[in-house]
Amino acid sequence: METQAPPVKRVALEHGIPVLQPEKIKNNFELRAMLEDILPEAILVVAYGRIIPQWMLDLAPYGCINLHGSLLPKYRGAAPIQWAIANGENVTGVTTMRLDSGLDTGDMLLAKIVPIGQEETAVDVYECLAAVGADLMVETLCGLADKSLFRQQQDHALATLAPILTRDDGRIDFTRMAHNIYDRWRGFQPWPGAHTTLRGKKLIVHKMRASSHVAEGEPGTIVIQGDAMMAHCANGTAIYLDELQMEGKRRMSAAEFLNGYQVKSGERLGI
Repeated sequence: METQAPPVKRVALEHGIPVLQPEKIKNNFELRAMLEDILPEAILVVAYGRIIPQWMLDLAPYGCINLHGSLLPKYRGAAPIQWAIANGENVTGVTTMRLDSGLDTGDMLLAKIVPIGQEETAVDVYECLAAVGADLMVETLCGLADKSLFRQQQDHALATLAPILTRDDGRIDFTRMAHNIYDRWRGFQPWPGAHTTLRGKKLIVHKMRASSHVAEGEPGTIVIQGDAMMAHCANGTAIYLDELQMEGKRRMSAAEFLNGYQVKSGERLGI
């Protein structure tokens, strides 16, 4: 619970590179004066969740170069990695682009495709894209410097949005197919995760997996098979709930949870 310097800052300070961390940039005249004095050729923007002011967009000859966690124009917005996984995509990637005043609408520079494993979560994919993206940013800067790289306008008609996540996105909707519920759980790690209710209390599901179970049942109805706990989903599918945590309690395996709470088949989740 202590504030720590991010890795980029630590490495910069180790190499004697000055670091500024302004709380705001739009009307920060001191920061603007400093950047205008430096006259950067390019400004790199990575994982910055606010609008870049026009004065900064216009400052550097090569502009503000952004590393975006999707294959633009798909998944513009604040949570491209999470929504790609939640929607069951098999591939994603990173794109370098020149920022403009729109929401991820600027011209593209380079892109790299990255596969998504069927069991990978947003945490796994984020780490992979970070490594791929770092190399792609260096390649982009080299291409701009030797003038071998040209900007490509996005096809705005193909754009899809990846809006900022909310707590409610983690609520399990058992009227969805099991594989879709599983994909959303993978995509929404570590937050907002996946949660529902049991006996009127919040129930967090830390681990789950889709089942080939084909018996029809009311969505959200619990099925107990030995030490395993499943819930009916849409179209005869079901989801295994392998690690759970009742509100205010510790995480438990399904076997521990069933033993501790005496859960029975036929109980309903989400009501």
